[in-house]
Amino acid sequence: MKTTSIIATVVIATAVMGCGSNAVSTPKTQTASSGPTTSEQPMKTSKSEDKGTSGMISISDDVRRACGISDNEAYFAFDSANVRPNDHQTIDKLAKCFSTGPLKGRRMQLVGHADPRGDDNYNLALGGSRADSVKKLIVNEGLESSKVVTSSRGEMDATGMDEATWAKDRRVDILAGG
Repeated sequence: MKTTSIIATVVIATAVMGCGSNAVSTPKTQTASSGPTTSEQPMKTSKSEDKGTSGMISISDDVRRACGISDNEAYFAFDSANVRPNDHQTIDKLAKCFSTGPLKGRRMQLVGHADPRGDDNYNLALGGSRADSVKKLIVNEGLESSKVVTSSRGEMDATGMDEATWAKDRRVDILAGG
C-alpha cells in the first residue's frame, strides 16, 4: 500500500511539474493574415516542409511576344520570394513594355503559386509574397504600382509529385490584364 502511494505521488508530481513548464510551443502553421516575409523560410507543417528553394517566374506567351522576351528569359528561378540579381534585365524589359512599350496602358497581373507540401493558409500567403516580391521589383523599374495587380492561388493549381515537379509549382505567372 505504501509503494502504491509513493508511485501515485511521483506520477502526480511529474504531471504537475509538466503543466507548470514555461516552454512555449511553436505553431506548426502560419495564417494568411500574418504572411511570410521574403527573408523567412517556410515553417514545418503536417504535410511536409516547403523550403522554397527553387521556382520560376512564368511569362505568358502573349506578354513574352509583345515585350520581345526570349524563351530563355521567360522562366527564371527564385529562392522563396526573392528574384535572382541576374534576372533583373527581364524585369526591366517587362516594366518598359508595360509602361512605354506595346503593352502600355494595360495592367500586369502577377499570380503567385506554391507547391502542395505546406499548410493551405501558409501556401496562399507564400504565393502572395512571391507575387508581391516581383511587383516590388517591377515598380522599382518604373511601372506604376497601380498598373500591377497581385494575387495568389497558393497550392490550388499544384500538380507536382516530386522535387523537380514541385519546383514548377512554386512560381509567379505574369499575364497581361485589361
